[in-house]
Amino acid sequence: MARTNNVTELIISGLFQDPEVQRVCFAVFLPVYLATVVGNGLIVLTVRVGKSLRSPMYFFLSHLSLVEISYSSTVVPKFITDLLSRIKTISLEGCVAQIFFFHFFGVTEIFLLTVMAYDRYVAICKPLHYTTIMSRSLCHQLVAASWLGGFVHSMVQIIITLQLSFCGPNVIDHYFCDLHPLFKLACTDTSVEGVVVLANSGLFSIFSFLLLVSSYVVILVNLRNHSAEGRRKALSTCASHITVVVLFFGPAIFLYMRPPSTFTEDKLVAVFYTVVTPMLNPIIYTLRNTEVKIAMRRLWGRKVNSGLQ
Repeated sequence: MARTNNVTELIISGLFQDPEVQRVCFAVFLPVYLATVVGNGLIVLTVRVGKSLRSPMYFFLSHLSLVEISYSSTVVPKFITDLLSRIKTISLEGCVAQIFFFHFFGVTEIFLLTVMAYDRYVAICKPLHYTTIMSRSLCHQLVAASWLGGFVHSMVQIIITLQLSFCGPNVIDHYFCDLHPLFKLACTDTSVEGVVVLANSGLFSIFSFLLLVSSYVVILVNLRNHSAEGRRKALSTCASHITVVVLFFGPAIFLYMRPPSTFTEDKLVAVFYTVVTPMLNPIIYTLRNTEVKIAMRRLWGRKVNSGLQ
């Protein structure tokens, strides 16, 4: 793996040490994870099957839901099973793999949220040219670029990690593998690596967040030229996007733009964006979107009717 490693297996300290609290967390987080998979999976299936959801917005939404499932599944299944384990371990290779996929799917989600903001900008600010600009080929290119951007970002993180040697101790003071907790186990000073991570994750998150906020400010300003009904529909759609952006970026910026620490509050913030936020996204998008709710009812009505025949 790295140059020379005395550490081949890592012990994860976990979220809480009290066995009773861990069992309560298991009872809470298992349904949350199942709801994440089912809710986002239902959105992917509905967009794929629903004939009324053929616009670019729903194409991007289906990929966002797929990323949410993958992102949550990188951390949560092991986190949940570890809640029932007395000693929580992971191999160094498994730890590096978890870091890779965690950042891969996380940054892919950032790019997809940016693409969705651009889609709303074109739809609201340039409605007459929307179908021409947001062509099928461009939508596929934007999604492919989002996945590629996530891959490149994550490869940078992993290349940095693989240059390090780990001498011990072998205890990660977190409930999953991430860069800063792992850097603490390195044999050498990792201040340079920490700065690179700050630029690659923290500053990238800040820049993306500011770009998204700016785009939605432009959209809201342009809504003054629309009818009352047009403003209502546009605001409903944009409100869903803005809510998801704040829920995703808020905790990420809080953690990656500060000096590395492992206070219990930091772990709880990490729980929010790794466990809770992926579950909230399908709720936010379906509750505020009539077309998605109608398409879901049609899908389930078709399933029920076919089951009765």
